[in-house]
Amino acid sequence: MMALAGVRVIELAGLAPAPFCGMILADFGAKVIRIDRTKVAMTVDTQARGKRSVTLNLKSPEGVEVLKTLCIKSDVVLEPFRKGVMEKLGLGPEELLRENPGLIYARLTGYGQTGCYAKAAGHDINYLAMSGMLSMLGRSSEKPYAPLNLLADFAGGGLTCALGVVLALLERSRSGRGQVIDASMVEGSAYLGSFVWKSQSTGLWNRPRGQNLLDSGAPFYDTYCTADGKYVAVGAIEPQFYDQLIQGLGLKAADLPNQMSVSDWPELKRTFTQVFATKTQAEWSRIFDGTDACVTPVLSLDEVGLHPHNQERGSFLRNTQGEVSPRPAPVLSRSPAQPSLSRDPFIGEHTRPVLEEYGFQPAEIERLVSAGVVECNEAKARL
Repeated sequence: MMALAGVRVIELAGLAPAPFCGMILADFGAKVIRIDRTKVAMTVDTQARGKRSVTLNLKSPEGVEVLKTLCIKSDVVLEPFRKGVMEKLGLGPEELLRENPGLIYARLTGYGQTGCYAKAAGHDINYLAMSGMLSMLGRSSEKPYAPLNLLADFAGGGLTCALGVVLALLERSRSGRGQVIDASMVEGSAYLGSFVWKSQSTGLWNRPRGQNLLDSGAPFYDTYCTADGKYVAVGAIEPQFYDQLIQGLGLKAADLPNQMSVSDWPELKRTFTQVFATKTQAEWSRIFDGTDACVTPVLSLDEVGLHPHNQERGSFLRNTQGEVSPRPAPVLSRSPAQPSLSRDPFIGEHTRPVLEEYGFQPAEIERLVSAGVVECNEAKARL
């Protein structure tokens, strides 16, 4: 049995971070129901694995009532709206926790539920900027850059919120009481960067952006282009690993400046660049595999599933549509995730069965469909 078996989650449809949180919960066994709006043909949720879709008209008071029923009969509500949206619907945590004191109400937003930015619009890059982390990211003498939308949306947002849900479920098993989770992507990103904050006194970040040990300043902690236009990643920090790097590159330590002579780093980087460009990525892999030089190929999304290490561990999955994606992590020994391999749900595909599960009678469901309060798209799903 999976770790979250029996946990019922209502996820209000939103953009990237909340759907990722919902997918994590679904992968580990929760029953996740995504609430979609009526009159929407296509979903933007690409992380709907294992979820079911119910379509409600939240502009209708009856639609809101249906949602309220689903929420108060569930364990978790996950909502990604700006502050005040759920309260306007009469579905704020105060109302729902009054009727279901064991409910866990997870609110995933950019800036959190309080503070002068609480109602402001924003995206990953803004939250990352406000967390302090964006100022640290980028090469020397270049402007800061956000690495895709990974850090705030998914690490500081969806993953951190999922941790909050699991913690609240654990605490509820002792107290019997639910609670509200205020997950701010600014704070999640900053917390993710705790090492940076707490290692400032060590001198790791004393130099300008892109000139430090771990931010592409060091020649032995960077990526290099190979003869075939591919790349390798080098992370040979410790002296014994650095020695193996130098050996594999066919260089002599006596001919090179000291590893930690920062003023010589640019020259050393030029040397490494020239040497790495003389062989292909595959040739470098043959040289460095089996050593502790900390040199690995930079694999494309098409290549990762084919790498022997990832193949041996089954680190990537292929669903029934032939799409490849990462296996849920971490791996639990007794109750591992068993992600659904079937296609993502169509909007409204599960409206009828879910409402029946939650106690609605067939005649009542027909009336809600006729009134435009809910939509059922089972026929489309069978095409």
